[in-house]
Amino acid sequence: MKQSAVIIIPTYNERENIERTVQEILKVFVKISDWKMRILVVDDSSPDKTYEVVREMHKKHSNVSLLLNKEKSGLGGAYLAGMAHAFGTLGADVVFEFDADLSHDPTKIPLFLQKIAGGADFVLGSRYIPGGSMPKNWGIHRKFMSRAANILISLVFANFAIKDWTSGYRAITKKVYEQVHPLLHSGLFSGYTFQIGFLYYALRKGFKIDPNVAYHFVDRTAGESKMGPEYLVKPLVFIFDMRIREIIAMRVFKFLVVGATGAGVQLGSLMLYRFLLPSFDAGFFTTFFVASFLSIESAIIINFILNNGWTFADRKLEQGKKLWKFLQFNLTSVGSIVIQLALAAVGEATIGLRPLFTLPIINFTIESGLVFAVSGILLGMGWNFFAYNKFIWKKK
Repeated sequence: MKQSAVIIIPTYNERENIERTVQEILKVFVKISDWKMRILVVDDSSPDKTYEVVREMHKKHSNVSLLLNKEKSGLGGAYLAGMAHAFGTLGADVVFEFDADLSHDPTKIPLFLQKIAGGADFVLGSRYIPGGSMPKNWGIHRKFMSRAANILISLVFANFAIKDWTSGYRAITKKVYEQVHPLLHSGLFSGYTFQIGFLYYALRKGFKIDPNVAYHFVDRTAGESKMGPEYLVKPLVFIFDMRIREIIAMRVFKFLVVGATGAGVQLGSLMLYRFLLPSFDAGFFTTFFVASFLSIESAIIINFILNNGWTFADRKLEQGKKLWKFLQFNLTSVGSIVIQLALAAVGEATIGLRPLFTLPIINFTIESGLVFAVSGILLGMGWNFFAYNKFIWKKK
């Protein structure tokens, strides 16, 4: 039995374009023998009655369908409604995103299908790889904005394999849709945000994405572009919001926050213990020494609680093992202190405690002792993170 693919075309006031676009796609369908091909036009009740043209085409071509939204839902809403109908009612295995103004080259459809048949879950058309291009009649500022936006997204998400995050020419399998669409809400994911968001979540879900179908983007010859200022603002808000959420969710970030909290607890409790403890001097054991020891242990206790409940929440310790693990936690923390003291001793013996250089603008002198301390803290934190992962909250 042949697999089914549905080309979804969202429309709003595309009466001048839709018939020509559908006819060009149908010409390509004739050359595809191993897939059952359909076209689904999702119209947002266009004032120019685009849907009437589609209804007439349906009378001649049974594989051309219409889904009429009662009100304007935007690009994201139209695609989500179209995908639900295609994968549900029409029984599609794959859907395509396709522009109504014929900006996308329909002759590339077989190549998308080849890649899906080869194991790809999501195939992405790209204007920014060899063989792809932007319209020649676009002004330099428009080309720069489009290219710069995609570079910015790659930088923020630290993913340079994807060259065209905002491309609207895509093939998406049913399993990708089923896992990604619950994360999208059409009100928030309109325009480019829908394209970026869908691709972002597909990547985070670990699907196999092929971003290498090059195509020449052709500017519309009829009708008006639907892109407004919100199509620029919302994507920026989305990508930075997602990246900040990712960073906050990173284990290293949580570890650093807990470490900083522990340092604050240590400093604050040191001052408190020095105030509460009676003054005494018994050789090595002085008020300052005891207060320092108690403040370090207070910080260790706070760090243990926060790391167990937040940093390593996915590996939270069982109740019966907490005491033993807490003792191990103390021992690993001693390792950090040893590293700091050893680095300070070696540095003092080799380089000495002396000024290294001065920042003339603020007249601040960097001393070797400060460098030893900072380096020791960083190495100590590195040891702690390694030890916590390896011994305390090791992966089961």
